[in-house]
Amino acid sequence: MVQMSKQYNWDLSFQGWVLSGFGFGYISSQVVGGTAAIRFGGRRVLLLAVFAWSLATFLTPFFAHFKNTMIITRFFLGLAEGFALPSIFQIFSEHVPKEERAKAFSYLVSGGSVGQVVASVFCPHLSWKASFICFGSIGLAWALLWLLFLMKCDEKPKLLEHAFPLPKASSVHWSEFISHSSLLAIYVAHFCMNCSNYTIMSWLPTYLDRIFKAKPDEMSLTALPYVFNSVVGVIAGHYADYLISRKSWTTLSVRRTMTSIGLVGPALFTLLFSFSNDVALAVFFISVSMGLCACNSSGHLSNHVDVAPNQASLTFAVSNTLVQTIFSIPSIKLFGFFAIP
Repeated sequence: MVQMSKQYNWDLSFQGWVLSGFGFGYISSQVVGGTAAIRFGGRRVLLLAVFAWSLATFLTPFFAHFKNTMIITRFFLGLAEGFALPSIFQIFSEHVPKEERAKAFSYLVSGGSVGQVVASVFCPHLSWKASFICFGSIGLAWALLWLLFLMKCDEKPKLLEHAFPLPKASSVHWSEFISHSSLLAIYVAHFCMNCSNYTIMSWLPTYLDRIFKAKPDEMSLTALPYVFNSVVGVIAGHYADYLISRKSWTTLSVRRTMTSIGLVGPALFTLLFSFSNDVALAVFFISVSMGLCACNSSGHLSNHVDVAPNQASLTFAVSNTLVQTIFSIPSIKLFGFFAIP
């Protein structure tokens, strides 16, 4: 975003629209993606999602000089990515037993962090056009490999014993998705998690560039928050499943504890970040914040499958849609106006 905005003279207001374009697309497809995952299988929907967003990424440099087209490209990128997580939640609900769910979700979150690390390290040393083409090509290659994998696999899920029986999808009224007490608690936790995550992911490079006048080599430090997020997430996931498998803690107690660590810890260190006046110190505080935030993967994120294993893709889709609509799109846009001079 920094290189593109300088080349095309984008002001912070337009940068906010570009970043928000992704969010508008993302919230538009969550529930559709969750429904499609239940009907057609999470694996097939994931293939479609990765192919579509990789293609949108690959084509971005060819449309960036047109402002309106740039926003549309970002919209379609978000639209495609909106199918991905609901489909993954459906895959996990069908194939991962309760005692291994925290690990599964921790590796899911950590995998995203690894991608952020790679991008943060290499992108400052590449032209922005090369970055889009490179990562878009990697995604298209992955989609091809996933297609070959699907051709050899049976889409039918393994039969797993859930902790308690749930009604079939057809018997669940839509009002349950926005009124059930357990789901509402998950939605609130999801909202609080995104309050820090999305702002950091969207604006940290620009913040370091504007406030600290960070050099290209210092920009590489933006990889550290994702390293912390990846490592802590995996450790927390293994430890959470260990507690559950040993029967020393109930599943609910583990989910509540991990969610509490994942929300309170980041809040404290993000506050410290706001008072820092040094690039290294600022990145350190944000890194610890992102690391502790990864505990949420063993907390409320895993709880979707515990509470509604037959509907996990839809409960997450509803949660993500509400959170994105209420916070992510407005905050990303407003942060550019008020937090960065």
